[in-house]
Amino acid sequence: MNKKKILILGSTGSIGKSTLNVLGNYKNKIEILCLSTNKNFRKLHKQSKLFNVKNLIINDPDHFFKAKKFFKLKKIKLFPNVSEFLKKNKKKIDLTIIGISGLEGLEPTLKLIPLSKNLASANKESIICGWKFIKKKLLKYNTNFIPIDSEHFSIWSLLNSDKDKISKIYLTASGGPFLNSSFNKLKKIKINDVLKHPNWSMGKKISTDSATMMNKVFEVMEASKIFNLDKSKIKIIIHPKSLIHAIVVFNNGLIKILMYDTSMEIPIFNIVFKNEKINFYKKTELKFEKLNGTNFIRPNNKKFPYIDILKKYKIKGTFFEVILVTINDELVKLFLNKKISFIKMQDLLLKTLNKRVFSKYYDKYPTRINDIYRMINKVKIYLSENE
Repeated sequence: MNKKKILILGSTGSIGKSTLNVLGNYKNKIEILCLSTNKNFRKLHKQSKLFNVKNLIINDPDHFFKAKKFFKLKKIKLFPNVSEFLKKNKKKIDLTIIGISGLEGLEPTLKLIPLSKNLASANKESIICGWKFIKKKLLKYNTNFIPIDSEHFSIWSLLNSDKDKISKIYLTASGGPFLNSSFNKLKKIKINDVLKHPNWSMGKKISTDSATMMNKVFEVMEASKIFNLDKSKIKIIIHPKSLIHAIVVFNNGLIKILMYDTSMEIPIFNIVFKNEKINFYKKTELKFEKLNGTNFIRPNNKKFPYIDILKKYKIKGTFFEVILVTINDELVKLFLNKKISFIKMQDLLLKTLNKRVFSKYYDKYPTRINDIYRMINKVKIYLSENE
């Protein structure tokens, strides 16, 4: 039996580590062609030894230079970016997994599509800001796209060929660590409080986005693009237990609900081994006591003011998404570096988003990838000059 050839970008991050946790149980069925990290080359080395991976990408220039000394006597090929790896490797990839975050993921995603039979991505920012470029390449090279995020994976799993019959989709949100906190308490929030997600183990950036509900704003945009739906058909509903990941209401009266434990290993397993007769390595049992009292709450826009941003999201694929993503990225960095408070971060984002310097671009479209990167720089410069 031919082994499934897999490439993982961001293997030292949360999605990458979850992927390798799954694949470690099925080594006889897979071959990992390449792993990548931004800086954590020592962790990357451990992963390469465990899976016998001969190609490694270290994106950060300083850490790539350090890694060259570290790997000097090891039989491993090092590359500073995806482009250099692709110059030496032309093998068709059965599955490419994009586990990196941020808009830095857009360019490597586009470069890997031509060699990938299937592309699975958890890179919200690239999907939100560059979907039209991604979709164009997916169609050109007949590459199958699979979303990794639990909500979008769940929708994708439920739809099959019924996309035209959708009445409404509900994206579930846990409500984060402050669901039951008063507004006054939010003024005193510390970074450690933000990072204590009640259900999921995630990185600092996504944990912050979960606490503000920005991740759900992004997910509505993401779903509207991936599934080609009007945003009016996509709703956010808070489900504190995080057992149900998506609800799809169809025009024929049927409602489909997908439920599984709060582990990214479950969607990843089903992406890697779709249509194969292989059992998930962890025994899954339906625990009815977990279902008892499964409650749903409509989000409070006063507590989660970012949800109102969706009212501005009128035309898909404009510079609005690029500007929003970049402002959020930069302000989250300031918050995590203790430069601004949790409340100040939200206040600044909403005010900056309304500035005329940016709102004049909300009906204009990027026509090339470089247009996106120029706008990112414009936003960063503005924020650095107006801190």
